[in-house]
Amino acid sequence: MEILDVDLLAFESGSGSARRAVVDGVARSLVTGFVYVEHDLPIELIDEAYTQLEAFFTMPQERKDAYVVPGSNGQTGYTGLLVETAAIADVPDWKEMLNWGAPLGEGHPLRDKYPHRYGPPTLPEDDLPGVRDLLMAFHHCVADLQRRVLRIIAEGLGAHESFFDEMLTDGATLTRAIHYPAMDQAPGEQHVWAGEHADINLITALPRATAAGLQVKSDDGWIDAAPPDGSAIINTGLMLERLSNGMIPSGIHRVVSGDGQQGDRYSVVQFAHPTPWTILSPMASTVTADNPLRYSSIAASDALDKVLWEINLTETARRLDEP
Repeated sequence: MEILDVDLLAFESGSGSARRAVVDGVARSLVTGFVYVEHDLPIELIDEAYTQLEAFFTMPQERKDAYVVPGSNGQTGYTGLLVETAAIADVPDWKEMLNWGAPLGEGHPLRDKYPHRYGPPTLPEDDLPGVRDLLMAFHHCVADLQRRVLRIIAEGLGAHESFFDEMLTDGATLTRAIHYPAMDQAPGEQHVWAGEHADINLITALPRATAAGLQVKSDDGWIDAAPPDGSAIINTGLMLERLSNGMIPSGIHRVVSGDGQQGDRYSVVQFAHPTPWTILSPMASTVTADNPLRYSSIAASDALDKVLWEINLTETARRLDEP
């Protein structure tokens, strides 16, 4: 099993053969659920975002708690330690998070129908002046990167490269900054940074992490995700698995502190979500005699709500009691 590194710009501005090589490389790599993508994200923007987010997570707990948004089910604002729990786990992850997305204006039908997906971003502007504009710029840059990567995936699935564009327009894409405190501070040995899981969305982008820890599940066990410098990690989610009729599996992964690994870990991931009213049905091009129809249809909003309950983020009906 090998995670390949592909050049996004070669797909966008290269020759026909260069484009086909990128599409082929992505398709072969996504058998693992992961691919590395050379990108053109502004490095200075990433640097400053990580600096400010580390400043947020090192603030006193009462200040971080001021950014909790009741009723958001972890979709905006701050989520504390020992809350999110992998769907197959019985103990919560040793991590805390800050979540945000792009708001929609008053009266927009998506905001009216799904208010908990599109509320104003709750960011620590009062404590870190200027951070809102910074983190929204980061969000939009990474969202554009994901749109471009999904164009490669669409072509590999036999669709027009713009296939995902409509469902991404005003989609409920979520950016999540994650702080994994040092494991010697965890309340018990049963906890890990993030238990084994698959993401629910289409694809997830991780431009950078400050330490090792992300591992990918393979037939031969767990392997480290270690992209080259200048490449983002892209992994696939359950929504893309359904849309592709299983041709692209969701990437199973975990985040664990290695033997002897010291200190904290920070990462900022973005989950590319379609609009909540998108009906997730297998694409016609993926249903063949060799790959018969495997999935029924479900609304993206319902698929997400199911997973939010499974991972213990539904505040009014937690799968597991709080510690």
